[in-house]
Amino acid sequence: MTKILYAPEAADDLIGIRDYIRDELKNPTAAENVLTRITQSIRNLETSPEIGTPLSKNIRIDTDYRYLVSGNYITFYRYANSVCYIDRVLYGKRDYLAILFSEQIDLEDETP
Repeated sequence: MTKILYAPEAADDLIGIRDYIRDELKNPTAAENVLTRITQSIRNLETSPEIGTPLSKNIRIDTDYRYLVSGNYITFYRYANSVCYIDRVLYGKRDYLAILFSEQIDLEDETP
C-alpha cells in the first residue's frame, strides 16, 4: 500500500478551503462535504497511486506532478518509492501554475 504524506502547504490548503466555505460562505455542511470528497480522492492513491493525470501532459514544463480533480479543487502530488507526496490542494480557477512553479517562472523572467 502506498503511503500518503502531506506537505505543510497542502494541509494549510485543506484548512483554508474548509474555513472559507464554512465561515465566508456560511455553509459548514458544504465545507465538510467538500473536504470529505477531496480526502476520499486522496485516499484512493493508497491503492492506485498513478490514477492522477501527469501535469506534464498539459503544460510545457518538465515536472513529476500528477493531479486529481475533486469538484472545483485540484490535488497536486508526486509519486515516488511507494509514497505519494501531496504538495497542494488548490481551487481550480486559481492560477495554479503560477503557484506551483513561481520560483521557476521567476528564474525564467531573469534570463537575459
